[in-house]
Amino acid sequence: MTNQRDNENPDRRGFLKCMAWAGAGTLLMMKGGVLHARVLGLDAGTEAKDATFSFAQISDSHIGFHFAPNPDPASTLRGALAQVDALPVRPDFLLHTGDLTHLSRPDQFDTLAGLMQESRAGKGKAFYVPGEHDVIGDNGAEFFRRFGERQQPGGWYSFDHRGVHFVGLINVLALKAGGLGFLGNEQLAWLKKDLAPLSAETPVLVFAHMPMWALYPAWGWGTDDSVEAMGYLRRFGSVSVLNGHIHQIQQKVEGNITFYTARSTAYPQPAPGVGPAPGPLKTVVPDRLHSYLGIRSVRHVQGKDALAITEGVMA
Repeated sequence: MTNQRDNENPDRRGFLKCMAWAGAGTLLMMKGGVLHARVLGLDAGTEAKDATFSFAQISDSHIGFHFAPNPDPASTLRGALAQVDALPVRPDFLLHTGDLTHLSRPDQFDTLAGLMQESRAGKGKAFYVPGEHDVIGDNGAEFFRRFGERQQPGGWYSFDHRGVHFVGLINVLALKAGGLGFLGNEQLAWLKKDLAPLSAETPVLVFAHMPMWALYPAWGWGTDDSVEAMGYLRRFGSVSVLNGHIHQIQQKVEGNITFYTARSTAYPQPAPGVGPAPGPLKTVVPDRLHSYLGIRSVRHVQGKDALAITEGVMA
């Protein structure tokens, strides 16, 4: 998952290695499109103390799944939300990057909504995008009725928060060959128009369910027309892209754009290309399951175009 720039930059290689540490907390500082990694417990707290706001990301809760290695994803989602509530600084909002449910059933959406209401963070403002498991059978109608922002007919939206422009994209409604995500011409035209008024100095954070780069197309881990979307973002000095779908941490840097995928709160999947196909990693020892699950806390440092991202595993 590295490129030529990684080979030329020892710090970047070290960063990629630390992203693979299961159970290790890592703080990411993004400055001018370049990532700097710090292990939590060293100087990470000092570097992030001037954060102006924070938010938490959770992903792939798969409520309704009931097989190995986790027959009770509601319990692990509850645990993840408890960790969000226990963060030293209360997040301004919660961001869920899709696959809230496993089969898009109303009772599964009910359970998800109830769990969110149990949490202090969940009772506050939360933003959602659907995963492919949230649009089964009804093209996402139930998801959008309950959790959509209703800004655009297609479900995509944007908002501004304390100097950062957030963009929620939908890439699971018209999957391409092999299961690749797809945005479509209408959404791409909207994205271009949405970004046009912004200064190049505006930090931009994009979130969607499926990876917005060709992570592993053979398994459908990517978005077919993401190159055009990224083209609209290259003029900005600081761009972060958050995704779920693959249930593990992977990271890539392309110039000023940094891509991150997130752990699931339900179950892990195999590393790209390891095994015949994606799917629940059933060989996980039950008492080690939590080391594969996690949350993400993000802090923004106003005026420095910096994002500090803390990866946490389930306690």
